[in-house]
Amino acid sequence: MAIHAAFPPPPDSLARIAKSADGDILASKMVSPNRNRGRGAQSNLSGRFEVFQNESFDDGWQSLETLADFKTNVREERAKSIITKNESPDLNFDRSINPYRGCEHGCSYCFARQTHAYLGHSAGIDFERELYAKTNAAARLREELSRKKYTPKPIAIGTNTDPYQPIERERKIMREILEVLIEFKHPVTIVTKSALVVRDLDLLTELAEQNLVHVAMSITTLDRKLCRELEPRASTPSKRLEAVELLSQSGIPTMVMAAPIIPAINDSELEKILDAAAAQGATAAGMIMLRLPGEVRNIFREWLLRFYPDKLRHVLNLVRDVRGGRNNDPRFGSRMSGQGPYAYALQRRFELAMNRNGLKKRLPHLRTDLFTQPEVPEDQLSLF
Repeated sequence: MAIHAAFPPPPDSLARIAKSADGDILASKMVSPNRNRGRGAQSNLSGRFEVFQNESFDDGWQSLETLADFKTNVREERAKSIITKNESPDLNFDRSINPYRGCEHGCSYCFARQTHAYLGHSAGIDFERELYAKTNAAARLREELSRKKYTPKPIAIGTNTDPYQPIERERKIMREILEVLIEFKHPVTIVTKSALVVRDLDLLTELAEQNLVHVAMSITTLDRKLCRELEPRASTPSKRLEAVELLSQSGIPTMVMAAPIIPAINDSELEKILDAAAAQGATAAGMIMLRLPGEVRNIFREWLLRFYPDKLRHVLNLVRDVRGGRNNDPRFGSRMSGQGPYAYALQRRFELAMNRNGLKKRLPHLRTDLFTQPEVPEDQLSLF
């Protein structure tokens, strides 16, 4: 039988050894590729807040081969509130909505992975399979927008987990949210890497007619094989470009996000991504350098070890060069763009490609003056 060992987290000395090893120690924690087909993470270690760390290992009788594949589980969550506020100077929005927790797309580099630890899950495979759907999101949004003191500003959706990940096909929570925003004439910006966004063209077009919506399509690579390795359950590059074209043709302001740029993996495609998106009608572009906060560092290292072991040290050395010698730079002002010669050269390439294609850094401002709160009947008492 497979043995699941439970033990306290290693002391700092052992942790430092684990951080410095690029081979055997990482490989020992990785699960069989046959068990996590279509997943980006290669391990499923316990969350950092758990008292015990669980790890499966073979007892010598090839028992790991009998373990079941990692299946996707969706839990329904009743959200107490739905609009999240932030004060980060690096972001061009102060409020956002996340219809789901966890993301089935499985991007190995996703910075949101570490948030799953707050739910008692692993930032690894659990982030991709233990999903939470906020089934009352639309109702909560209607309540919060109806408050007398509410002041409208664009709401960003898709900044943490993708609102158009595969389970949205069945749940349709994002579509319900858009219907509420139309009802209130409220501005919204959407970031996604899914072609499923075109399912809601009817609602998005209605919002665009009043200058109430922007859509940003994230395109990390144009290489289908690399896309399947990096973002195993996201739309293919060709489908994303088709979505950009359909959105643009429908009058919906659309930008392309070349994000993240991974040194020595997809950095050579920067110009091609912008060229292709501009050809399909995108009018603005953005770029974000790879950052590896918290648990994401080792999850991405394991991904490199599986798919690009010969590039592992080179990629991580470049990441540290961009981040001032660290895997992640949390400082405002530099965490999205990086620093040093490599980051500067990449930024210059980005600017030249933007100018060549006539792309802008931002889309036009959305309107907030149209915001309307439905009237409450005189015989109905207000809850707020």
